[in-house]
Amino acid sequence: MILTVDIGNTNITLGAYKGDVLKFTSRLSTDRRLTADQYAIDIKDILALNNLAPDGIEGAIISSVVPIVGSNMKKAIKKLTGITPLAIGPGVKTGLNIRIDNPAQLGADMVAGAVAAVAKYPLPCIVCDMGTATTISVIDKGGVFLGGAIAAGLGTTLEALAGNTAQLPYIDISAPDRVIGTNTVDSMRSGLVIGAAAMLDGMAKRMEAELGSPATLVATGGLAEGVTAYCEREVILDDNLLLDGLYLIYKKNTD
Repeated sequence: MILTVDIGNTNITLGAYKGDVLKFTSRLSTDRRLTADQYAIDIKDILALNNLAPDGIEGAIISSVVPIVGSNMKKAIKKLTGITPLAIGPGVKTGLNIRIDNPAQLGADMVAGAVAAVAKYPLPCIVCDMGTATTISVIDKGGVFLGGAIAAGLGTTLEALAGNTAQLPYIDISAPDRVIGTNTVDSMRSGLVIGAAAMLDGMAKRMEAELGSPATLVATGGLAEGVTAYCEREVILDDNLLLDGLYLIYKKNTD
């Protein structure tokens, strides 16, 4: 099996592929304080929960936007399986034509999502990844990564609201029954969830205008399902987009 690990600022998502089939997914909290040994124990336990042993892992690939966690995860997988994981970065073949000002600045997560989108969906394509940050990537009809947009994620926005105002509370992130809130909590929920959906609709429309053609809109990330349900346009929800991209990149570098 091939182990895929996507390390975000809030969560780590793991998956294992047998052939081209994703056999399981699991999530861990991203914790910069954990050592390689502690991450190795976590991975071993997750494999055991899915009736797998470390010696069943034949290869691994990591994408990380948290360098210290990426380094410790790489050491953890090496200690647990004896395999040195491939890490998305300079020198790794992705097959993605990146045409931004400095391609080296493109986050590993955005690379993985774009690679999967090119392989799985009609182009041009707009990919929205909703996590700690909300990132929107634009891929043209030729499969070229043109750029995108970055905004605060819902959790980050809530933290800013509740942490920097005297009378706004911390709430669970869920949609209200109505856009027009009649109390503080429902008003916050409307602004967070419905506001994020409206932003995605509006950004996709403006990006399509710059592309000069309609685009497939794909959303992924831990908060995507709750938001895309309130979008006015069609959005494809793909929870495993980044893991699929990592697996495809692994194959490009090992086949």
